[in-house]
Amino acid sequence: MSYCIHPDCPQPKNPPTVTHCQACGSALLLRDRYRVLRALGRGGFGATFLARDEMLPGKPPCVIKQLLPSSESAQLIEMARDLFQREAKILGKLGSHPQLPRLLDYFEIEQEFFLVQEFINGATLQQEVKRGGPFTEAGVKQFLSEILGMIQFVHSNHVIHRDIKPANIIRRDQDKKLVLIDFGAVKDKVNPAKAASSEQTALTAYAIGTPGYAPPEQMAMRPVYASDIYALGVTCIYLLSGKAPKDLNYDPMTGELLWRDKVHVSDHFAKVLEKMLEISVRHRYQSAEAVLRDLDLEPYLASLAQNMATPSQPKDLNPAQNGHTSPHAAFSPANEDRSPASSAARMAAAIRARRERASSSQSGASSAGMGHTSPHTATPKSGTPSSARQPARLQLTSEEVKQKYAKGRRDFSLQTFSTLDVQRTALSDINFNQSKLPNANFQGADLSHANFGRASLTKANLRNTKLIKAYFHYANLEGADLRGANLTQACLSNANLRGANLCGSDLTGALVTDEQLSTARTNWSTVLPNGRRGIL
Repeated sequence: MSYCIHPDCPQPKNPPTVTHCQACGSALLLRDRYRVLRALGRGGFGATFLARDEMLPGKPPCVIKQLLPSSESAQLIEMARDLFQREAKILGKLGSHPQLPRLLDYFEIEQEFFLVQEFINGATLQQEVKRGGPFTEAGVKQFLSEILGMIQFVHSNHVIHRDIKPANIIRRDQDKKLVLIDFGAVKDKVNPAKAASSEQTALTAYAIGTPGYAPPEQMAMRPVYASDIYALGVTCIYLLSGKAPKDLNYDPMTGELLWRDKVHVSDHFAKVLEKMLEISVRHRYQSAEAVLRDLDLEPYLASLAQNMATPSQPKDLNPAQNGHTSPHAAFSPANEDRSPASSAARMAAAIRARRERASSSQSGASSAGMGHTSPHTATPKSGTPSSARQPARLQLTSEEVKQKYAKGRRDFSLQTFSTLDVQRTALSDINFNQSKLPNANFQGADLSHANFGRASLTKANLRNTKLIKAYFHYANLEGADLRGANLTQACLSNANLRGANLCGSDLTGALVTDEQLSTARTNWSTVLPNGRRGIL
């Protein structure tokens, strides 16, 4: 079908091969190359259409945004032209980011302005919520971890988006990545010094934004970078509750959005959202990086509280440069993706490194005092005949693992455990790399950040186990029971999941392929890596 974009056309639908509208006679090929297929939406200054480029091989799809002034007023036409040129400039500047739409073309025809953009095939987050219901807290955190990087990139180019909302964020079908669209409301002339102030910023030409998502200073034509953070916070509330801002109450005295009783989130995440939604710009997060820093910090709050009282601090907070790395610092994709600018991430890494150094020192001191080095390298007493020496133990009992862990040992790699039972035990950061753990019972244990790389966990009981950011690269989990397990951001790349039971487990942000999941058991309550519930 060919679609006529003339605003007064009585019958815009036409056969697919005609060159002029059969109803009003308008040309159907824009610039003799773009054939409009259908309307996608209409806004204050025009409309958006799906089209195809008939001059390129395969006639690929594209999106055409028409900026059409509502009157012939010279002032209004100049305003539309300014918006048109502004968006074209911004898209040209930001189009290098893989999760922002590329500008393909722009042109003016008889005081009508057209932008041609890359077509993003997928559903908006608004559509996802309407179809599948609200996100979980883990799903929203995963959303933030991805979208905040884009916002950081946009702001680093001195651009304020000014219209962040669920309808302007698309999950691309091709790779399930989020794409931020609609830069028609952007402001690109920001004075960074003034933007950091809560009072004075350069006035924008127009008050543009979506009511409810735009904060007060933006509606007063004084947007700053933190204005996008507020809109992102409102978007989080929508994702968590399924309720648009117009469906929520406001405090009549302060103007604050009343959302706390509409969502179920942890206290720490609630505080992050509260700071994103601060009415006062002065007290709101000033940057996307600041939000990421607080989100990075959450898994390590207990560790931070425990280690803050320690007077000695390592001179270098980068454990890799000190010659010490945790198993995850070397291998975990979750750490590879972490922003190097995040001080909380570096602090958490330093905490883990310090613990490992303390563990090594303690093990060394213990070995010197007791006359042995480890269960595998026992040194016989002087004068004991070789025939009378005790053989090295190849296996540790469950109680020995618990005791050694309590004393600071974390490395249990390359070992064989015939029957390991550590259910409901806190064993975060433990290293079982390449260990054999068939039928092991970890039910209800805390194994956050554990390293199970290349380990054998056939028929292991990991039911309701906390496995946040655990590492299972090439691990064998065939027949394992993972019902209700928290596998948020876990690395399962190349792991064998054949016959594994993932019913009710949370895989939000986990590194795992659809092909792997197809070999496992899932059900309606399984939270998939994209944060949605359901069977793959």
